[in-house]
Amino acid sequence: MTAGLRARGLRHAHIGPFDLDLPPGTCLAITGPSGSGKSLLLRMVADLDPHKGEAWLDGVGRSTLSGPDWRRRVVYAPAEPGWWLDRVGGHFPAPSPDAARLGLSPDIWDRAVAACSTGERARLALLRALGAGPAVLLLDEPTGALDHDTTLAVEALLAERMRAGLGLVLVTHDAAQAERMGTMRRRMAGGRLA
Repeated sequence: MTAGLRARGLRHAHIGPFDLDLPPGTCLAITGPSGSGKSLLLRMVADLDPHKGEAWLDGVGRSTLSGPDWRRRVVYAPAEPGWWLDRVGGHFPAPSPDAARLGLSPDIWDRAVAACSTGERARLALLRALGAGPAVLLLDEPTGALDHDTTLAVEALLAERMRAGLGLVLVTHDAAQAERMGTMRRRMAGGRLA
């Protein structure tokens, strides 16, 4: 078994089966129309939805680990992140050193989550996911609510982490972003990857 993420035969209801190979430091960018199954594929890789098939990370099978243990190494960042505490800072063990480079103000950690814009919450969710130290990050439209310059800042941070070995599976409707970020690119249509 090679290093990185590998999946074989992932399928759910009317989508799949999917086979994936994601070496460390690479990005699989997935585009396609809404409703084609892109988010569900990420959720299957993260073992959040019932499915058939198996995934491995660095040769260790998902089925040999508990769900929480798998998701500590293969982190899913949804398009609409969840928040379980009122204040931003409660979601982080310490303020992220990367916040300023993503245009977040130093007082963001003391703010109520509800007082943050959609774009601020998207950047905070990305920082929260990166802070977990994953081997693989599954990103669902991470820059959909961001302006062009902030999108480029997010991409620069992700590229830096990829150079350090992070694997990314990026779902995006932005074809230009898929071209910039994806070391591999696939299109999903009708529940299949082309």
